[in-house]
Amino acid sequence: MNIHEHQAKELFAKYGVVVPRGKVAFSVDEATAAAGELGGPVWVVKAQIHAGGRGKGGGIKVVKSLDEVTVAARDILGMTLVTHQTGPAGKEVQRIYVEDGCDIARELYLSMLIDRGTSRVTVMASTEGGMDIEEVAAKTPEKIQFVSVDPATGLQAFHARRIAFGLKLEGKQVGSAVKFLMALYRAFTETDASLIEINPLVVTGAGEVMALDAKMNFDDNALYRRPDIAALRDESEEDPAELEAAEHELSYIKLDGSIGCMVNGAGLAMATMDIIKLYGGDPANFLDVGGGATRDRVTEAFKIILSDPNVEGILVNIFGGIMRCDVIAEGIVAAAKEISIGVPLVVRLEGTNVDLGKQILADSGLPILSGDDLGDAAEKVVKAVKEAA
Repeated sequence: MNIHEHQAKELFAKYGVVVPRGKVAFSVDEATAAAGELGGPVWVVKAQIHAGGRGKGGGIKVVKSLDEVTVAARDILGMTLVTHQTGPAGKEVQRIYVEDGCDIARELYLSMLIDRGTSRVTVMASTEGGMDIEEVAAKTPEKIQFVSVDPATGLQAFHARRIAFGLKLEGKQVGSAVKFLMALYRAFTETDASLIEINPLVVTGAGEVMALDAKMNFDDNALYRRPDIAALRDESEEDPAELEAAEHELSYIKLDGSIGCMVNGAGLAMATMDIIKLYGGDPANFLDVGGGATRDRVTEAFKIILSDPNVEGILVNIFGGIMRCDVIAEGIVAAAKEISIGVPLVVRLEGTNVDLGKQILADSGLPILSGDDLGDAAEKVVKAVKEAA
């Protein structure tokens, strides 16, 4: 789960992580009033969306009067902000953050994330703040330092000093950075975060280390024990189909291709997408119906897949273990009768009650293509989509 910058900074402040003063606003009048309360004389007006690159897209403006705050708020609120992370469709800005200006002496990069390779929290830091970290990694990887933290000890002062020295901080800046990092680690672990990214992390003219930006992601599986974090969710920033899928206990992620996928099991779903690519197609989604799917859930899965206008064909790939093939077959037939599928449908069934499942499909009278194995099914759906085009 993602949250907005202003929400992340509010969490930071609770843990003693230094951030500029700021206020969220949902209207132009609120933005102007917030700037008046902050006092100025310089403010930063920031679009709040779940995407990076806002400044390049015109979503961040530095202003020097209340009138300019009003103009900037009017320009940004309601705009469709397009960045390299939103895609060409962009995202509508529904809230903005008005923040005190900052005396920036240096810009740095800092993040904390779960490293799956080491099963530890890893701190990434770079002197190249304000740049895309992917670009830094590609062109000057030696400018990125990594510090892996043993969960038995947590982040220690020597870790923090090593990072500070790697960022070429000096004097009182080192002490400020150590305090900052220790607080940030507490915020990371005590909220079940999966990622914190601060770009830029700045050193002010007074030598204080401060988070000028803030991005936080959280482990969805831990939200049940973090109701305060779960309450920060902004569903307007999420894909409606993914939200609908979650309500029916389906794991769905929209992709850019044209072949819809319905599979049971995350690993099998990944393999299915790979083999579609192998045969020249592009998957339109990742969709795992899980091991305990019912006929109704399968029907809902079809509705969600077909809500994507880019879908030109569907591949159902079920290996029946806990999930019985006849249940999937009944769901497919029910969905086809309830909604107009209207695109080529290829089904590959294997496992528990596979013969019964195939018989149900055969007796349905529906134009369903059967795949003998996964390769055959992928080849058939790709061919059917190309012929239909």
